[in-house]
Amino acid sequence: MSRSTKPKISDFEKSLKELETIVERMEKGEQTLEASLKDFERGNTLAAACRVSLEEAEQRIEKLVERSGGLEREPLGNDD
Repeated sequence: MSRSTKPKISDFEKSLKELETIVERMEKGEQTLEASLKDFERGNTLAAACRVSLEEAEQRIEKLVERSGGLEREPLGNDD
C-alpha cells in the first residue's frame, strides 16, 4: 500500500466511532429490517477497516521493537 492509501489513526478513530453508533442504534431494535441490514453491512465494512488498521499498527510496533533490540512478545491475558 502506498503511503497515501494507508489508513490513518484518525480514520480508525472515525470508523470506530461510527461503528459504535451503529451498534447502539441496532441494539435499540427500533429500526426496520431494511435499515438494520444496511447498518449491518456498513458495520461489517467498518469492522474490516478497523481490523486492517490494527494489524498495520501491530506490524509497525513489531518493526520498531525489532530495531530497538527486541522485546519478548507476550499475549495479553487475565492476571488472576
